[in-house]
Amino acid sequence: MGRMGSAAAVAMAVVAVLCAAAVVRVRGEDTVDEDTPGASFIFGDSLVDAGNNNYLSTLSKADMNPNGIDFAASGGTPTGRFTNGRTIADIIGEMLGQADYSPPFLAPNTTGGALLNGVNYASGGAGILNGTGRVFVNRIGMDVQVDYFNITRRELDGLLGKEKAREFIHKKAIFSITVGSNDFLNNYLMPVLSAGTRVAESPDGFIDDLIIHLREQLTRLHALGARKFVVANVGPLGCIPYQKTLNRVKDDECVKLPNTLAAQYNGRLRDLLIELNAGGLPGGRFLLANVYDLVMELIANHRKYGFSTASVACCGNGGRYAGIVPCGPTSSMCDDRENHVFWDPYHPSEKANVLLAKYIVDGDSKYISPMNLRKLFKL
Repeated sequence: MGRMGSAAAVAMAVVAVLCAAAVVRVRGEDTVDEDTPGASFIFGDSLVDAGNNNYLSTLSKADMNPNGIDFAASGGTPTGRFTNGRTIADIIGEMLGQADYSPPFLAPNTTGGALLNGVNYASGGAGILNGTGRVFVNRIGMDVQVDYFNITRRELDGLLGKEKAREFIHKKAIFSITVGSNDFLNNYLMPVLSAGTRVAESPDGFIDDLIIHLREQLTRLHALGARKFVVANVGPLGCIPYQKTLNRVKDDECVKLPNTLAAQYNGRLRDLLIELNAGGLPGGRFLLANVYDLVMELIANHRKYGFSTASVACCGNGGRYAGIVPCGPTSSMCDDRENHVFWDPYHPSEKANVLLAKYIVDGDSKYISPMNLRKLFKL
């Protein structure tokens, strides 16, 4: 997927990000302008993939109908986003006045001035660990995503000059990380593939590995100049249609083990970010987006938010919750997309993403801490 057309960019004023910051194209006597929308660098998995997997030979793809059916910027054609419309990243960028999408790193036109909008490195199937998602054959794991940012970083030096590029990255770029779900769903909890791992490694040991690797990845980004971070925790995996179908739980129930593991990981992630904010990575600011509690709020009170179901996928096949076969041309699709919390067996619908984004941008410390995204945006 390439960048959207300039007319659509102005009309929509959105960007595929979990956050935004202000920047102008810094050349000659131009300076970084705090009032001008700017750059976000996006790392993670299919929750925020804007089309990188379109360029991979992988089983994890969303560049086919009916994905994107409600994505106005493309006229309803698939873009590689794993939802019916905008991702939570797109919506947050729109709320913060972002001027353009952060283009997928692998898109051929992600070069030159396009880099000043930021870049999206996220990849469906990706995880913190390199082995995560191997069932999909190809994906861009977090280690490689950071490698790709290193390439972008050198290109920015050439584009702006080293000093202005450093100022741009330090002050006007925000780094969002949405990763970890696949390390459980498509690694530790995956039947057959994970059997050896689960016998050899306790939940504590596996989560230790995740935190150690994520710390290393954040440290590498910090060494490359990143200073403003938003890190999402892992949502309630036991409540997604895939897990509910697989484990045959009731409509108002979630699967306990995936939620227990997610909560355990989230506690360790919270402690890590507190440590990093206390000087573990000097000058770094780390926000924790509490996606777990946000999604649980949406599920528990879905009727209050205008949904009729928080269990059944709109697009998918298999079992009571349409939770086995991913969304694609041969999948069943509901007629009432606005009534579903989940678009497919794994991912929220656009309407759900809108509600989640509002809490992250302007919510209190229950959902985004130690400050909300709008406050970080203004720093």
